[in-house]
Amino acid sequence: MHSTPPVYRTTALSALPARAIVREVGLRDGLQSIQTILPTAQKIEWVRAAHAAGQREIEVGSFVPPRLMPQLADTADVLAFAKTLPGLFASVLVPNLKGAERAIEGGADLMVMPLSASHAHSLANLRKTPDEVVAELGRIRAARDASGSRTLIEGGVGTAWGCTLQGDVKVPEVLRLLQALLDAGADRVSLADTVGYANPYGVSTLVEQALKMAGDRFFCGHFHDTRGLALANAAAALQLGVTRFDASLAGIGGCPHAPGASGNAATEDLAFMLEACGVDTGLDIPALLALRARVAGWLAGEATHGTLWRAGLPSNFQPTAAH
Repeated sequence: MHSTPPVYRTTALSALPARAIVREVGLRDGLQSIQTILPTAQKIEWVRAAHAAGQREIEVGSFVPPRLMPQLADTADVLAFAKTLPGLFASVLVPNLKGAERAIEGGADLMVMPLSASHAHSLANLRKTPDEVVAELGRIRAARDASGSRTLIEGGVGTAWGCTLQGDVKVPEVLRLLQALLDAGADRVSLADTVGYANPYGVSTLVEQALKMAGDRFFCGHFHDTRGLALANAAAALQLGVTRFDASLAGIGGCPHAPGASGNAATEDLAFMLEACGVDTGLDIPALLALRARVAGWLAGEATHGTLWRAGLPSNFQPTAAH
């Protein structure tokens, strides 16, 4: 008997975007997940050096009660400094209306309201159901508009590809919540793989539908490297035209509800991948690596991640701007 030869399916990759933005979230998602409380002066130096390395979008902290998250108690001070840097788009995370009022008062360019598509994770993380979070975003939109503020509102749907507490999170539920956030007044929406369950195929499947729904109001992909797939997942979204990604210098951070998590996508690794693919990031990668070394020193004893810092840039590497 002759065995049937395997069938290989090939798909031509669409042209990649010419440019992509790496939004630094280490000062929020990274620092909130570790024990070390970084002094305000070092956070300010981090922001200054990241800006000098070409980063133009930085999430500088979160307006949460200091008793719950002392690591981020100085967010107002860091935001105030960030606002002095030319061309820097400074964002903050806000869990509720009170946090949003502080973001508006501080002149944040954007505030991110997190929503977990997983009901179980939403209750554990925010003590609200997903639909209660949608209603809160509606109140934030009303308060923003009433104040005359120009701060943008991003509704971020987390646990979009699954959850350690709940398990499966269905695509229709993620899309329902994405639409609900838009209907409630979000200027932008994004998707996050909070606990690192995503894979490139799943990313392509969900992001394709999210882009059809949200169009240019789809803002960002946020991928954790819990199981080593953050860059592969970012690449899958990039191929669909997503041009903004969250990342954390040295890969610090992760979700407290993801045991064994290895952190976020590393800023320096993601920037290298994008540039190596011919996608301009505007980032000075050697400068990012130098900053990474400084931040790792400040966080001595904390887990850091990433691989570019070990191997260095390839000898034939040329940044996109030099091509």
